[in-house]
Amino acid sequence: MSLTLYFLRHGQTECSRNNSFCGSIDSELTPEGLEMAKAFADAYSSMDWTAIFCSPMRRTVLTAKPLCEAIKIEPQLRDGLKEINYGMWEGRTPEVISREYHDDYIRWSADPAWNAPTGGEMAVTIASRALQVIEEIKQNYSSGNVLVVAHKATIRIILCSVLGIDVGRFRFRLGCPVASVSIVEFSSHGPLLKALADRTHLDEQLRNLPGT
Repeated sequence: MSLTLYFLRHGQTECSRNNSFCGSIDSELTPEGLEMAKAFADAYSSMDWTAIFCSPMRRTVLTAKPLCEAIKIEPQLRDGLKEINYGMWEGRTPEVISREYHDDYIRWSADPAWNAPTGGEMAVTIASRALQVIEEIKQNYSSGNVLVVAHKATIRIILCSVLGIDVGRFRFRLGCPVASVSIVEFSSHGPLLKALADRTHLDEQLRNLPGT
């Protein structure tokens, strides 16, 4: 058997609904975000899960909670799975940031791997800490299904790193809407992307909500 990781982005928050940057802000899920978490649990609780790893932020813990309760598995919280720290950009929209931090925003947009948001983190820093968690999972679980509940940028950076995509292109190569799941199978041939940003577990209304 091979090891399969399911990367689940948290459900909707006010920031994701308004398309504002939310990294270190410990936001709650909206009522619709809680519905998304329950929909994922309803669709995936019949699977045989080996472990669940989760960012310690409230929005990710609340997203993991319905499945954890359904299958009686405690989530293993890891700081390495936290979202990128957006520094001075937290809670602001790209339009505001482009106006108030224009030069930094241009540099970050061109190559976020080595350019950080003003006072925030570079993508290579996220890759370093997040991949430590992935390596921990691979060392402790040689097979089975493992759920990783994290954030938009973090998941895309992990996927780029394991699939050999330039981390500096994470914003423009991979989609990751709220409550989407991406699946990577690890075998003797290396990582294989089985699904990207799947949201078939959500009904049409939840899939079509505004936001990122």
